[in-house]
Amino acid sequence: MFLRSIKSLFSAKTRSLLTMGGIAVGVFSVVLISAIGTIGTQEVSSAMVSMGVDTLLVQASDRTVSVTLTDNDVSAVRNVEGVSDAMPLMSSVTEARMLGNRLNCWVWGVDRSADKLISLAAEHGRLISNADGAECAKVCVIDEKFALDTYGRSNVVGKTVKLFLGEKFHEFTVVGVAKSGLSALQGMMSNVVPGFMYIPISTMQKLCGRMTYDKIAVKIADINSDEHITEKVTQRLETLSGHKDGYICNNLLSQKSTLEEIMSIVTAALSLIAGISLFVSGISVMTTMMMSVSERTREIGIKKATGARKRDICAEFLFQSILMSVIGGSVGMAAGLLVSFVGCLIFGFAFSVNAVYLGLSAFAAIAVGAVFGVYPALKAARLSPAEALRSSL
Repeated sequence: MFLRSIKSLFSAKTRSLLTMGGIAVGVFSVVLISAIGTIGTQEVSSAMVSMGVDTLLVQASDRTVSVTLTDNDVSAVRNVEGVSDAMPLMSSVTEARMLGNRLNCWVWGVDRSADKLISLAAEHGRLISNADGAECAKVCVIDEKFALDTYGRSNVVGKTVKLFLGEKFHEFTVVGVAKSGLSALQGMMSNVVPGFMYIPISTMQKLCGRMTYDKIAVKIADINSDEHITEKVTQRLETLSGHKDGYICNNLLSQKSTLEEIMSIVTAALSLIAGISLFVSGISVMTTMMMSVSERTREIGIKKATGARKRDICAEFLFQSILMSVIGGSVGMAAGLLVSFVGCLIFGFAFSVNAVYLGLSAFAAIAVGAVFGVYPALKAARLSPAEALRSSL
């Protein structure tokens, strides 16, 4: 029976190949979209973690309330159970001048903990040190984008840059060129996200005439207890200042989870839309099988006249329709995985697939053959021997 189904499948090669091609396209679309969604979610998640998404950002909730962030607050937060580190932050979007170029710049006042909280890594030179902070040194670390936009190369250690702070320009010496977690965001939104520069927070305070901080970045020891740590940090600061609801503690990890959920929903929706083509392919399977029943009417009559049972005839045609779907689905799945893998190699992404979507694609391909092959199979099984032989004359 199975050998006969295979032989019948390839007796009308063009028709069978077109039908299997339709199924392959449907499965290919589902696999490719699901792979793009999975890889995209993975890359965004990785980029957000490297940007310091496993931290809390604490700031004053309202400027009208006399709540400020000081060294005492930073020390208090560091002593909260579950906090591995805390760093004061200051930031300002301003103008920088380098080699005659005027560039928008996002300046961050940081201390020696910057590499731990925002995954800052020196590509050339070094990062901000304790000595820089103690001396209020006019030194800076710039990102690769900044260096490439000005000098056309990444290593510009020792060069100078003028930075507008405190109502005038100040000259800073570049002591390092860094690659941070924010580099991925800059790569995707180069026309929107400006270059980043890091200077000692003590220097930024001195030039801006301030002794307070804009925010405190809090590193969580265990990301699974982030909500509990958020409450403890807020309570500690409120107790220290005596102000109720005087602080906002933004949990960036929860925003990461929300973004991942949104991307998963979008991937599922697009995969479902792509799966509609499988339904269309199912109609092709039914059409092909109906034509096969018509062409093999005499053969069916002879089989039934010589003792073939209805279930044997039905199983033969049903197996043929499922076989078409399995072959087409396998080709589509292989093509989808291959294109995804090649794309990852070209763009430098880590290849990853969602086993659930692959399983659903395989199941959908088999289901198409089974569901849309049932009617032609039943029609073939119900033919009476006399009618089949008479109609074939």
